[in-house]
This record gives sequence, structure tokens and C-alpha cells, in this order.
Amino acid sequence: MKGKLLIVDDQFGIRTLLNEIFQKEGFQIFQAANGPQALSIVKEHDPDLVLLDMRIPGMDGPEILKRMKQINEHIRVIIMTAYGEHEMIEASKELGILGQFTKPFDIQEVRETVKKYISN
Repeated sequence: MKGKLLIVDDQFGIRTLLNEIFQKEGFQIFQAANGPQALSIVKEHDPDLVLLDMRIPGMDGPEILKRMKQINEHIRVIIMTAYGEHEMIEASKELGILGQFTKPFDIQEVRETVKKYISN
């Protein structure tokens, strides 16, 4: 296995697409549809990288990110957003995200970025 990747998105289609792409790349994939699932996976599996959607019902991306950082202050996270959510993006930057992708994203760009951060 090349590394562990956690995909956090309430949209099943996005999780499935990213799962297929990164399984082919040899990564161990974990998926979460909400904040509690994501936090449980972080505690149990300590992923190398997290792709985190900003708009998740119940617990939004910045809150999930804040709680992930409480579990592991060095966790590496890239956020995904479909909106011009400047406040959420700025709050996430203050918490130390590696970067961001805007939906719809370029699959090749996501693939290359994930490989770059997991291989380091």
C-alpha cells in the first residue's frame, strides 16, 4: 500500500469516484459521509491525508477539521468546496490545510496533488 487516504464527503458519487481513482493508485481508502464517521476513522486508522468537503450536514468542514486537529495536530488535510465559501476557506487555512480544490475539480490535478502529499 502506498498510503492511507480518507475521503470525507456527504455525496456518495464523489466518494465513489475518488475511491475508484485512488484504489487504482494503490492507496488504502477510507470513506466517511459525515463528521462523526470521519473522526472515528482518524482515531482508528490515522490516515496520511484527508480530502474534506466543506459543506457536510450536521458538522461542517471547519468543525470537522478542528476536531481532527485535536486528535492529531499534524494531520494533513486538503479541502474540497463547491462554493465561494471564503470564511470557511480562511478558517480552514488558519487550521493548517495543505490546499483546496473547487468542485467540479480536475481529477488529474487531484490525483497528482494527493500522490505528492502522501509520498512525502
